[in-house]
Amino acid sequence: MQSEAVLEHHGSSQSSCRTGSKSWQYSDLMEKVDGYLMKYTNLVTGWQYRYFVLNNEAGLLEYFVNEQSRNQKPRGSLPLAGAVISPSDEDSHTFTVNAISGEQYKLRASDAKERQHWVSRLQICAQHHTEAMGKTNPPLQSRSLSMASQGSGSSPGSQHRINQNSNALLGLSQLQRGSSLYSSRKSLLPDHLLEAREMMSQAQGQHRDLIQSIEGLPSSQGPSPLDQDLLLLKATSLATMTCLSDCLHILQLQQVARQKIPLAGPALEWLEPKLPDILKNGGTLPSITKDDGKTVGAVLEPLEMDSCDIAGEQEEIDATQEVDDSSPVEEEDLGAVEEERSVILHLLSQLKLGMDLTRVVLPTFILEKRSLLEMYADFMSHPDLFVAITDGSSPMDRMVRFVEYYLTSFHEGRKGAIAKKPYNPIIGETFHCSWSVPKATAPPTGVMKEGTSCTSDCYNVRFVAEQVSHHPPVSGFYAECQERQMCVNTHVWTKSKFMGMSIGVSMIGEGNLHLLEHGEEYTFSLPSAYARSILTVPWVELGGKVNVNCTKTGYSAVITFQTKPFYGGKLHRVNAEVKHNPSNSVVCRVQGEWNGALEFIYTSGETRVVDVTKLPVTRKRVRPNELQGPYESRRLWQHVTESLKERDMDKATEHKRFLEERQRKEERHRVETQTAWRTKYFERKGEGWVYYQPLWKTATHSSSPVPPPQNP
Repeated sequence: MQSEAVLEHHGSSQSSCRTGSKSWQYSDLMEKVDGYLMKYTNLVTGWQYRYFVLNNEAGLLEYFVNEQSRNQKPRGSLPLAGAVISPSDEDSHTFTVNAISGEQYKLRASDAKERQHWVSRLQICAQHHTEAMGKTNPPLQSRSLSMASQGSGSSPGSQHRINQNSNALLGLSQLQRGSSLYSSRKSLLPDHLLEAREMMSQAQGQHRDLIQSIEGLPSSQGPSPLDQDLLLLKATSLATMTCLSDCLHILQLQQVARQKIPLAGPALEWLEPKLPDILKNGGTLPSITKDDGKTVGAVLEPLEMDSCDIAGEQEEIDATQEVDDSSPVEEEDLGAVEEERSVILHLLSQLKLGMDLTRVVLPTFILEKRSLLEMYADFMSHPDLFVAITDGSSPMDRMVRFVEYYLTSFHEGRKGAIAKKPYNPIIGETFHCSWSVPKATAPPTGVMKEGTSCTSDCYNVRFVAEQVSHHPPVSGFYAECQERQMCVNTHVWTKSKFMGMSIGVSMIGEGNLHLLEHGEEYTFSLPSAYARSILTVPWVELGGKVNVNCTKTGYSAVITFQTKPFYGGKLHRVNAEVKHNPSNSVVCRVQGEWNGALEFIYTSGETRVVDVTKLPVTRKRVRPNELQGPYESRRLWQHVTESLKERDMDKATEHKRFLEERQRKEERHRVETQTAWRTKYFERKGEGWVYYQPLWKTATHSSSPVPPPQNP
C-alpha cells in the first residue's frame, strides 16, 4: 500500500479540523489503499482472494479478480456514502462494509493490524462522502444536542472526553448534515424518524449522565471508576448507542433515496423488503407468471403425507432393519442469507429485544435438514467415549471421563460452523437410532470403520427421542448400553430469545447418567447456545455454566462455556474443574476450545490433550424412511428435506406449513373433545420427563426400546 498526502487548504471549508496549530483537510487523509483481501461470496462457496482498491475521489470500494486486472472494469464496487464499516466480533481479521442500499461485503484481512488500517481508511472516506452528500440540503434546525448545556457535574477533563464520545457516538456531523433532509419550509423525513431522533437525543443525555456518574465516583470508598463491571458497563453502553446511531443514520439516508432527492453521486434506490407469505397471517404465495404469459397460482398441490391418529401409534422398532446413516456429515453453507437479507430485516423489525421466539415462524431457508430430535442423537457421535465412562478405575476417573465425553459431544452435534436451525419437532414426533462400538479395543481406536458389520463383538448403544410437549416445547431423549449396564435420560425445554443481532437459545432441563455397575448417578445441565451475526454469515457459540454432580461419590464438576468478550478474547473457550467435595480439593482442570483442542491437567502434574476435530466419528444406524413410522422424524419431514436439497424454498415452506397446520388442527380437536395428549415413550415425573422403561428399573431389558402398553 502507498500513501499520497495531498495538502490542500480551503478557508471556507466546514470540515477542517484543528490538531495543535495545524489545519488539515480530508485530502490529507486520502491515502491510496489497495491490496488483497478475502471476500465471502455465495456464488462460489467460501472465501476467495480479491484485489481491492479504495477509490477516495469517487467514494467507492472496488475489487478485481487480481492485481493484473485492475486496469479493467471492476468486478464489483460498493458506494461508501452512508456506508457503515464495522469490525466483526467473529475474529480479529474480519470486517463488514454495509452500503445504504443493503448490499454488504464481508471481508477478511491477513491480520488485525491490516484490518484496522482498512477499517480506519474506509470510515474516513465514508464520513467524507456522507457529509458531501448532505450538503445538497439545508442544515436541520432542531434543538441543540450540545452536551455542555445539560449540567456540569464532572471535571473539565472528563467533560471533554464525554463530549468527544458523544459526538462520535451520535455522529452529529452525519445526523445534522448527511441526514438533514429538510427543505426551507417542510421536512421530508416522516414523523417516526423525527421521533426517533428525539429519542436518540434523550438517550444521549442519559448516557452522558451515566458516564458522569461513573467517572464522578470517589476512588476512596465503594466501587471506583476503574471497577471492572463499571468499565464493562461503559463499553457496552457506548457500543449499544453507536449501533443505534448507525441504524438511524442508515434509515435517514435510505429516506433520501426513497424521496429521490438529488444527491452528490449516483442515485440511490431503497430496496423494499420482500415479505414472503411465511411472515403473513393467512396469506397465500404470490402468483407466478410463466413464459407464455399465463398466470398460475402458487398454491401447491395437496401434499401426499401420511395421515396419523391424533393420539399416535407406537412405532415397531426392528433393529435388524437399521443401516449406516448416509446423510452428509456437515450442512451446506447458508448461501441464501445475503440473498434473503431483506426478509430477515423485515422479520427483525417485527421483534423486540428479549422477545420469546417460540411462536415465531422463521424463514425456511435458515433450516438445516434434520429435526431437533436427531440433533440430540448426533451429540452421541462418540459412543466409544460414552461406554468408556464406566471403565473408570475410580470415582474420580469416572467423573473425568464423563466430563471428557460431555465436552467432546457438542462439536459433532453442531454439523458445521454455520448456524442453521433444525426443524421444530411436532408433538408426538420420535427418532430412533443406534451405534455399534467394538469391544476389543479401548477408545478412541475402538470405533468401527464405515461399511463393516458388528454383532456379538460390539456393544450396542440405543437411542430414542420424543417430543413430549408443544407449548412449551419439551423433548425427552434416552440412550442405553445394556451390556455395560449404563443409561442416560434427559429432558430439554428449548427457549429461544431475540437479542438484537443474535438469537439466544436456553436449554432448560436436566440429564441423569446411571452407571448401574457402580451404583452411581450423575446429574448434569446443558449450556445455552447463541446464533451470532444473523445478518451476515451466522455462527454458533455456547455460553453458560454447567454443573455435574455425583452424590454417592462426592465428586462434582463445573464446566464454563465462555462467550467471546466484547473487546478481544478468543472464540469457543471452555474450562472445567473436577472437584472432590468432602476434601474441597480440585483434582483435574480442563481448558481449551469445545470445537478444538482440550487440555486435561491433573494435580499429579500429568497432562493430556484431546483434539475433538481428530476424534473418529461413529455413524449412527437408522432404518430407511420407508420402514419408519409416520411420526418418526425422517419420514415425517422427508418432503421438507427433499425440497431443501433441491433449494426449492417455496415448496419446502408449503410442506412445512402443512405439518404445522396439521398439528394445530389436531390440538384444536383435542381441546374440543377434551382429550389429553398421550406420550409414547416418556412419562411425566415431577418437573421432568423420564423414559417409561429405563434400565435402572429392570434387570431384563430388551435390546431395543419396546412401546408401552396403550393407556385406557
